[in-house]
Amino acid sequence: MRNFEYPGRSPVLATNGLCATSHPLAAQAAVEMLKSGGNAVDAGIAAAVLLGFCEPQSTGIGGDCFALVKPAGSNEIHALNGSGRAPSGVDADALRAEGDAISLTSPHSVTLPGAIAGFAALSERYGRKGLAASLAPAIHYAEEGIPVAPRVVRDWQAAEATLQGAAREHYLMGGKVPEVGQVFRAPGQAEVLRRIAKDGPKAFYEGEVAEDMLAACAGGSHALEDFGTVTADWGSPLTGPYRSREIAEHPPNGQGAAALLLAAILAEFDIAAMDPLGPERTHIEAEAIKLAYDARNRLMADPAAMKDPAALLRPGLAQELAALIDPKRAMAQVTSVTEAVHRDTVYLCVVDRDGMALSLIYSVFHSFGSGLASPKFGILMQNRGAGFTLEKGHPNEVGPGKRPMHTIIPGMMLEQGRVEMPFGVMGGQYQAAGHARFASNMLDFGMDPQEAIDFPRLFAEKGELQLEAPFPEATRAALADLGHKVVPPPTPIGGAQAIRITADGVLIGASDPRKDGCAIGY
Repeated sequence: MRNFEYPGRSPVLATNGLCATSHPLAAQAAVEMLKSGGNAVDAGIAAAVLLGFCEPQSTGIGGDCFALVKPAGSNEIHALNGSGRAPSGVDADALRAEGDAISLTSPHSVTLPGAIAGFAALSERYGRKGLAASLAPAIHYAEEGIPVAPRVVRDWQAAEATLQGAAREHYLMGGKVPEVGQVFRAPGQAEVLRRIAKDGPKAFYEGEVAEDMLAACAGGSHALEDFGTVTADWGSPLTGPYRSREIAEHPPNGQGAAALLLAAILAEFDIAAMDPLGPERTHIEAEAIKLAYDARNRLMADPAAMKDPAALLRPGLAQELAALIDPKRAMAQVTSVTEAVHRDTVYLCVVDRDGMALSLIYSVFHSFGSGLASPKFGILMQNRGAGFTLEKGHPNEVGPGKRPMHTIIPGMMLEQGRVEMPFGVMGGQYQAAGHARFASNMLDFGMDPQEAIDFPRLFAEKGELQLEAPFPEATRAALADLGHKVVPPPTPIGGAQAIRITADGVLIGASDPRKDGCAIGY
């Protein structure tokens, strides 16, 4: 239990329903949907689409989504892939002639937006009130406006230069980044959502709206017909053990298998016997991250391009990798494939009174995505295509109709077959590492979900070890002696949400203080 003499927050407890997400208005909209008779899917879609206006730098209808759903009365988990594909006209050789990687702010970085297809599929299969009802809160707030929150302003300022052309008209106020409390409106997108509510996803992927998005991608290889081919797919999660629990992750093209591999490597060590903020645990975790992410970068892609979509779960692989870790010395950064890094995504989870649980993540990849927006409606286009590699023959090589390897992953934790907790960690490449650290915090050190989320984070990437401010100086010095290049992170590392479901049906919600959000229940 936390020390109440220090700043912090307690978990939120409820019994009828609960939502945890990164903005209070979105969490509140979800709870209002639950109170009015909607279920967790209705509420989750309402919160997610609204977040595109609460945090427009992080997500929006020009992006992608993934979800794990546990229906009421069942512990079976279903995985929804709402990620878009590369346009049919993309040419890897032509892109290689332009450079070694796809530019983050180029129209070539824009993959087709899959989120609306994903939300429609979620609502059709598992929703109770229908897609139009779930879109109503976002339509209202897009029209009436939302006061911009402090963390959102910080991120907006950092990414302002990304905005190009029409995006500067739609996402700046008087040519400037909004200040805290200024009201941001998106009337053009409110109109788009009204059309989707009336006519379904075809109103987004065909006709005037699709033509407007195509205009945003001028200079790319997109065709109007590409937008009409977007679909969402259903599948099954991948699972792996950590201590007394099973962790369920979204299958490729998401990086969920990397989280399972990382957890399996950590399971080879007696983490619970280590100081939770000490150099021994931090070193082992940093080395395990390097190894798991190297495997991810070598193997993961669109599952249609992978020899084995479950390759990272091969029996014995975690043990082989764990044996490479020298407890007395940091290894040089292992070889990695060129891949863009992002830290802008929204994650939410909802549980309703009937026991349906939703774990959903929704993103435009980098902050403000490609920086390109549709001229009329202001739809911000994601730059997920920057997640492809241009390495010839690599499974994640860009190609017509392919899905890129995705960093965004929703998760769930199970106890003896019972779904105990939807959870997720935002933060780009960090997400797989964040899932493993969250599980270790709870299962190795007995933290509750809020404590596990609050606890300081680390991330090893590009030859550096990022440590958040609360790590002790003695730990930093010891890690430097082991050969780590210890640096502060450019921003707080990630952001998480979780809802634990006790065996008695009590909901325990947690929301990351690194964001502006909260958990709300009733």
